[in-house]
Amino acid sequence: MKPFDTNKIKNVAVLGHAGSGKTTMVEAMLFEAGIITRRGTVEEGNTVSDYHEIEKQRGNSIFSTLLHLQWKDNKINLIDTPGFDDFVGEVISALRVADTAIMVLNAQNGVEVGTELIWEYTEAFQTPMLFAVNQIEHEKADFDRTVEQAKQRFGDKVTVVQYPYNQGAGFNAIIDVLKMVMYVFAPQGGKPEKLPIPESEKDKADELHNALIEAIAVNDEGLMELFFEKGTLDEEEMAKGLKDSMIHHDIFPVFCCSAKADMGTGRILGFLHDIAPSALDVPPVKRESGKTLECKPNAPACLFVFKTISEPHLGDMSFFKVYAGEIKPGTDLVNSINENTERLNQLFIMNGRNREQVNVLKAGDIGATVKLKYTATNSTLFEKGHPIHITPIKFPSPRITVAVSIDNKADVEKLSHALHTLHAEDPTLIVEHSKELGQILLSGQGELHLAVAKWKAENGYKVKFDYIEPRIPFRETIRKAVKTSYRHKKQSGGAGQFGEVHMLVEPYYEGMPAPDGMTVRTTEEIELEWGGKLVFNNCIVGGAIDAKFMSAILKGIMEKMVDGPLTGSYVRDVRISIFDGKMHPVDSNDMAFKIAGAMAFKQAFQEANPLILEPIYEVDVLVADDAMGDVMGDLQTRRSIITGIEAEGHYQKVKARAPLMELYKYSSTLRSLTQGRAKHQQHFVEYAQVPADIQQQLIEKHQKEAHEEHHH
Repeated sequence: MKPFDTNKIKNVAVLGHAGSGKTTMVEAMLFEAGIITRRGTVEEGNTVSDYHEIEKQRGNSIFSTLLHLQWKDNKINLIDTPGFDDFVGEVISALRVADTAIMVLNAQNGVEVGTELIWEYTEAFQTPMLFAVNQIEHEKADFDRTVEQAKQRFGDKVTVVQYPYNQGAGFNAIIDVLKMVMYVFAPQGGKPEKLPIPESEKDKADELHNALIEAIAVNDEGLMELFFEKGTLDEEEMAKGLKDSMIHHDIFPVFCCSAKADMGTGRILGFLHDIAPSALDVPPVKRESGKTLECKPNAPACLFVFKTISEPHLGDMSFFKVYAGEIKPGTDLVNSINENTERLNQLFIMNGRNREQVNVLKAGDIGATVKLKYTATNSTLFEKGHPIHITPIKFPSPRITVAVSIDNKADVEKLSHALHTLHAEDPTLIVEHSKELGQILLSGQGELHLAVAKWKAENGYKVKFDYIEPRIPFRETIRKAVKTSYRHKKQSGGAGQFGEVHMLVEPYYEGMPAPDGMTVRTTEEIELEWGGKLVFNNCIVGGAIDAKFMSAILKGIMEKMVDGPLTGSYVRDVRISIFDGKMHPVDSNDMAFKIAGAMAFKQAFQEANPLILEPIYEVDVLVADDAMGDVMGDLQTRRSIITGIEAEGHYQKVKARAPLMELYKYSSTLRSLTQGRAKHQQHFVEYAQVPADIQQQLIEKHQKEAHEEHHH
C-alpha cells in the first residue's frame, strides 16, 4: 500500500458491548474496501480480526486487533476492540491512538452496560464518536428505542444521521438525513442504489434533517448566521460543521447498518472518509513536560508504542502511532524511558495476523515493528537530539487478585518468565512475588481476564499452574504491657552458651511516656517496612548486660517480628525495654543473647493480650438503581460498613469499607448479582482489629499448618 499523508489518515477504534457485532462490522468494511474477497463469520472462526485460537474457541474478541483499508483517497486504520470489561486495557490503549471511535450498539439490546463503561473512557479521552446501530436485520431490532436509550444515557448530543426504512427481517433500506437520499440494498448487500426518499417518509426525514442542521449550527456562530440567512446549510457547510462538532464532543452522529448482511457499512466508511477527523484535526497529544506535540509530517520523528504482543508464530511485535515526522526501515530512535537506541529494521501495516511490509509511515499513521530490545508499551521513541516523552497511558488498577500455585517446582522460573511477558503485553495484568505471603500473586480486571492469562501461559509457554486464594497480609500486635525474663543456658562439651534477658514489652503509640521507673540509656526507633514501629530501649543499669550484646538481643527480637507468634504474620507497634539480665564471663556470646532475646519476646507477646490486625479496603461500587439493594445486602454479609451513597450519572456509587478477607472474587459475585451492570474499585486504607472468633480460627489454622509442615 502506498504511503498516505497525515490529512488522509483516519484512525478509528471500533468499540461496543460484547456481542454488538464489532468484528463482523470490521469484516464487512474490509470486504467493502476490497481488502478481502469473501467475508468470514465469527461462528466459523475465519474473520480477519479474531484470529487468536482462544477467540475462535470463545467466539468473542479478547485482544484488540489492528486492521487497515483504503477508501477513496483515505487510509482508514481500524482497531477492533473486545467488548468485555475484563479487557478494558485493550480498549484504553486503542482509544489513546484513535482519532475517532465507532460505538456499535446492538439494535435488539439497546444500550448495554458494556457500552456505558466504555463510554466513560471515550469521555475521558474526548474521542470524537459516532454510533452505529447494528443488527437492524434482526426481528427484535428496535432502532428508535436504542436511540432513545442512547439519548437518555449520553445526552441530546446524540443526533440521528440515518434511520432504517424497514427494520427487522426484511431490512434492506436506509434513509440518510444528511445526504437526504434513501439507500436500497440488493439481497447480498454491498453497494446500494440511491433513490429519492418516499413520500411517506418525507416529513420525518425533513424534521430529522433540520434537527441535524440545527445541532451543527448551534455550535458555530458563523454557521448559525448562515443558517438564519438561508434557512438551511449546504452539504459542504454541514460537513465542516459536523467535523468541528465531533472534535468538540458536541455531536455524536447515529448511523444504522446490518454488518451481517453487509448493508450500510460502506456508507459509514464514506462518512469516516468525508467527515471524521484525521490525525491532523484532533488536539495535539500531551507530553510529560506539560507541553503538547503537534502531529506534523515535516518534524523530527517521534512515535508512541501503545501495544505489545509476544506470540509464538509472530515473535515480539510493537504497535505504534507515528506522532511526528516519518519513519523508514533502518531508522534509529531513542527510547524515552531508558535512553537506549532502537533500530526499526522493518515496518509493517497489519490486517489481523497478516502483515505487509512498507517503506515509510508518516505522522498520524499506525504500524508495527518487530524485535525491539528495550521497548515496552507506553514507550516514546524519538529522533536523537529531539527528546520527547509522550504521557503514558494510565491503565486502571486491578479488581481481582489470585495466588498462583505450581505443582512442578522446577517450572517456577518458566512460570515467572511467562507471567512477566504477559504483563509486558497487557499492563492491566500485574505480577507480584510477595515475600511476605510467600506466594506469586497475579492481579487483573476479572476472572475472565485471569482465565485468558492462564490459557496463554499454558499454551504459549507450556507451563501448568492453578489459581488459589491468596493469603492475607495480617499484622500482629499487643494490647497490654508485660514484664518477662528468659535464661538461655546450654552446656556442650567445651564452651557453653549463656544469656539472660529481662524485658518490658508494651503496645507502642505516638507520644507515649518513658517506661515507668527505668532510666533509658539509648533508644532505637525502627520504622518497619511493613508499617508501624518497633522502639528498642536499653535501660540496663550497672552493666548487668554488656552494651555490645544489645544488637544481638535486637536481632533475636527482629526475627520474631517477621514471623509473629499467632499466625506467622509481621508484628508492628511494640516498644521493648531491656532492664536487667545476667552474663557469664566465658559462655556469654552474641548467639546466646540473640536466642534469649527472641524467646523472651515470644513469651511476653503471648501474655500481652495479642491481637491480629487485618487489612481493610475501601470499595466503590458503581451500580444501576434497581440492583443497589442486592449489592448493599451482599456487602453487609462481608462484614463491611457502608460509608456513603452518591449519585453518579445514571448510577449510584456505593462506598463501603470491607476486610480484604471478605473480598476474594468479589468482582464475580458482583457480576452475577447485577447481570454485569456494575463495576467496582478497591484500595487499601488501614489495618483494623479482627473479631475475636475469627482471630481464634486464624490461630488454630496457623497452628495446624505449622504442625503439618513440621511433620512433612
